[in-house]
Amino acid sequence: MGLCMVSAWRQNVCANVTPGIPGDTIPFRESPMKLQRIIPLIIFTLSSFMLWDAWQVSQGKNPVAGMSSISASNAPIGATSGTSSSPNSVPAAPAVSSSGAVVGTSDLTHGQRILVHTDLFDADIDTVGADLRSLKLNHHLSAENEHRPVDLFEDHSNLIYVAQSGLLGDHLPNHTSVYQSAVTNYSLEPGEEDISVPLTTEVPGLVSVTKIYHFKRGSYVIGVETRVKNLSSTPLSPSAYFQFLRVSKAPPGDPRFVSTYTGPAVYTQATKFQKISFSDIEKGKKDYPVNANDGWLAMLQHYFVSAWLPPSGVPREFFTRKVGNDLYTAGVILPMGTIQPQGSADVSVPLYAGPQEGAKLKSLAPGLDLTIDYGWLTIIAMPMFQFLSWIHGLVGNWGVAIILLTVTIKLAFFPLSAASYKSMAKMRVVQPKMERIRQQYADDKGRMNQAMMELYKTEKINPLGGCLPMVVQIPVFISLYWVLLGAVELRHAPFFAWIHDLSAPDPFYILPLIMTASMFLQQRMSPKPADPVQAKVMQFMPLAFSFMFFFFPAGLVLYWVVNNLLSIAQQWQITRMMGDGVKS
Repeated sequence: MGLCMVSAWRQNVCANVTPGIPGDTIPFRESPMKLQRIIPLIIFTLSSFMLWDAWQVSQGKNPVAGMSSISASNAPIGATSGTSSSPNSVPAAPAVSSSGAVVGTSDLTHGQRILVHTDLFDADIDTVGADLRSLKLNHHLSAENEHRPVDLFEDHSNLIYVAQSGLLGDHLPNHTSVYQSAVTNYSLEPGEEDISVPLTTEVPGLVSVTKIYHFKRGSYVIGVETRVKNLSSTPLSPSAYFQFLRVSKAPPGDPRFVSTYTGPAVYTQATKFQKISFSDIEKGKKDYPVNANDGWLAMLQHYFVSAWLPPSGVPREFFTRKVGNDLYTAGVILPMGTIQPQGSADVSVPLYAGPQEGAKLKSLAPGLDLTIDYGWLTIIAMPMFQFLSWIHGLVGNWGVAIILLTVTIKLAFFPLSAASYKSMAKMRVVQPKMERIRQQYADDKGRMNQAMMELYKTEKINPLGGCLPMVVQIPVFISLYWVLLGAVELRHAPFFAWIHDLSAPDPFYILPLIMTASMFLQQRMSPKPADPVQAKVMQFMPLAFSFMFFFFPAGLVLYWVVNNLLSIAQQWQITRMMGDGVKS
C-alpha cells in the first residue's frame, strides 16, 4: 500500500500537465484543466483514507474483516460450529483426567510438561494429548522483547497456537487423552545429533499408543511418529490426524500500515498453493482439495511457518473448522491401514516449525517456499530476493546489499527513467509559454486547451511522457517492497551505526527525515502545477507520505532513500542538459 502511494506522488507530473498526445487528434474530450484538478485530489483523498485505515488497523481498532478480535471463550475446545468432512470427525471436547492431574484453562487443559532443549528449540510437550504446546526458536528474537526468543507455539495467552495429533475411532486416544513419560527433561548434548522423546498412553484391552518426537541438530523439522499396538481380539483400522489449533489474531510484530497474511494454507500438485482464510473457515467454505495423494498443510504468519509434511503417495484428507470463539483447527488425516490383533503399525509425519527461509523450505517439499508472502508479484519478487541474497553473500551486510540492489535496478531502468526526466525537463522549459497561454485565454477554457495542444505539437512534447515510463517500473518497485518486507533474513539484521535491525523502524528517524527532505527536493525539481489547488495538494503530499515512513522498517526506508537520491542526481543532470540544449 505504501509503495503505491509513494509511486503516485513520484508520478505527480502526470497530473501536472494537460493530458494529450502530440498529433493531429486530441484523445481527450473531457476538459484537461478539470482533469488537472481531479487527479491529484483523487490521489490525495485515497491516500489519506488508506493512511487512516492502516493506522486504525495498526492500533488494533479495525481488525481484518471476518476475523474476530475477541479472545477465545471459556467454552471447551470442540464447541464446534461445523463438523469435519471425515466420517470419523477429529475429536474436540477435552477429556478431564479422573485422577485430577489435568487442570482446566480457558481453552486447553494442562497436564505435566516435558521440557526439550536443542540447539534450535526450547520445546514444551504437554502430557495432555502429547501436544507440542510451546516452541521457542532460540536463534530468532521476539518482536516484543529482544532479550528472549520467539515463541512460535504457546498456550498461556490469548494467542493460542499449538500442534496436536491423535487417532480417529471410538475410544482411541486423541489430543485430549493423557500420556505418560518416564523422563521430564531432555537436552541435546554436545556430540549428539538427535534425541527422541517418547510418550505413551493405553486404553486397556483396546490399544497402546506411543507418540515419539524426533529432534535433530541444526534442523527445524521435527519428526512426529505415532506407534499403535492392537491389544484387542479384533482388527482395528484407525486413522491418524495431525492438526494446528490457533486463534485468528496475528502475533505481535506485524508491520504497521501493511497487513501480512496469518492463517492456514494447503498445497497439492493438482491445485498448487492455496490460502484458507479464517473467515472462510468460519463460513464453512472448502475451496481447497479435501482428498489428495500428495501435498501438505501449513499455518502461516509473518516471517514464520509451521507445516505438516506427509510423505508423497500416501492418501490424505485435509480439513479445517471453527471449534470455538475465535479458535480454529486445520490439519490432515492419514489412514493407518488394518492392524491385526496383537499387531502394530506406525505413521510418521514431519513437522516443520521455523523461519520462512526460501532455500530450506524449497528443499523440504514442493511449493513450501510459496509460504513466504511476496504479494501478488511473487514471480518477480522471488528471483529478486535470490539476487539480493547473492549480493549479501559477497558483501556480508544486508544494508549494503539493499543499496547495491537499488543501484542495479536503477541502472537497469536508466533508459526509461531518462525518458521520463527528459519529458519533465521539456515541460519545465516550456513552462513560461504555457503560463502565457493560461493568462491570454484565462476566460476561454476551450481556446486555452486548444492552444496547449498546439504548443505540445509544436514543441514535440508528450505530456504523458513523464508518466508512462514510470508505469513500467511499478511492478519491480512493488516486488522489491514485498521482498524487503517479507524476508526473514533481514529480521534483526544490522546495517551500521544506530541501525541495529533493518526490519524495525529507524530508532532515531534519521532515514525517514532524509527521505522527507529528498521528496521535497524532488518536488521542487518537478514542473510546478499552475492550478493553485493542485499546487497546495502537491505541497502537502510529501508530509503525508513521510508520516508513513516513520513507521516503516529501516530496510524499506533505506531502499527509498537511495532510490530517491539516485533519481535526484539523474533528474538534475538531465534537466541541466535539456536546459542547455532546448530553446525556451
